[in-house]
Amino acid sequence: MDAMTSDTATDVADLSFEQARDELVRVVAELEQGAPTLEQSLALWTRGEALAARCEEWLLGAKRLLDAARPTDAES
Repeated sequence: MDAMTSDTATDVADLSFEQARDELVRVVAELEQGAPTLEQSLALWTRGEALAARCEEWLLGAKRLLDAARPTDAES
């Protein structure tokens, strides 16, 4: 897979959780195979870090929603 696909041009902030997760899986697989150059490896690593952070944002947001929906002890 080429490190400079159209996916990498997409702003990470615009990705859904599933899109970010799927691209992160592809980035990790490509890093595991070994990129042809150090520059490409660094670009993949940087993209992977951004994708992982985006996934974490989505998961923390979901946790906040679940916590807000859960009744408190005072409401029980």
